[in-house]
Amino acid sequence: MAEDRQELNAAAYALIVHLCARGDQLAREGVFDEAVDEYNKALALVPEPKEHWNATTWILIAIGDACFRAGDDEAALEALEDAVICPGGLGNPFLHLRYGQVLLNLGHDDHAADELMRAYMGGGEEIYASEGPRYRTFLKTRAILPDLEGDRAESD
Repeated sequence: MAEDRQELNAAAYALIVHLCARGDQLAREGVFDEAVDEYNKALALVPEPKEHWNATTWILIAIGDACFRAGDDEAALEALEDAVICPGGLGNPFLHLRYGQVLLNLGHDDHAADELMRAYMGGGEEIYASEGPRYRTFLKTRAILPDLEGDRAESD
């Protein structure tokens, strides 16, 4: 993959970063459809084959995250499946977390358990800190995880 060793030209990179920053701001404001629009504009600037570029990985993760947060698990799944095959996708704890969450939401429990465990192995307990108990609780039905203060409080 020769493209992995190349850099995007400075102008395209600057515009991609700008569009993603706008998307990030919109996502923080909860305007997820508009955030995804900005991320898609950024993705359109990445040269083909898109899956060979690092920028594609983080743009697709942002799209997947925004779709997940908007409750559009099907769209999130599509973006996150694509991100996994991009440079640095496999092994990215946040990507595996979102991918596992989406899979679980869609009823793909076995695959979800695999992805949520990858997130746990790569990101530790901290990766679940702001996610609420559902996903970690599910993972505990498939793997032995240490108890946390929050787990004990939830079971009381």
